[in-house]
Amino acid sequence: MLICHCNIITEKEIEQTIVGLLDEDPWQLIVPAKVYHAMRKRGRCCGCFPNVVETIIRVTENYHARSEVGDVNIVSHLDRVRGLRGQYGSRTHERRTADHRAA
Repeated sequence: MLICHCNIITEKEIEQTIVGLLDEDPWQLIVPAKVYHAMRKRGRCCGCFPNVVETIIRVTENYHARSEVGDVNIVSHLDRVRGLRGQYGSRTHERRTADHRAA
């Protein structure tokens, strides 16, 4: 599935990059900019970043679930991120309503 239309990056390429970063350091903080930098790309419109964040969380959780760490140490980050999104509502972005977009 195509995640980034500006750079023509698929979900599989992003997943492989995330796993590569986790192989280097399993507990590092991975953000979309770090993934794009590792792929030698840059975010252009950055509309794909929410999907990249969800992919990072999903791949990281799966990576740690397969590792030797017990289930007690694994935190479900995806549920926490979705909970934070729910606090601010789905119709707002940076405290502005959807009808107040500049572009």
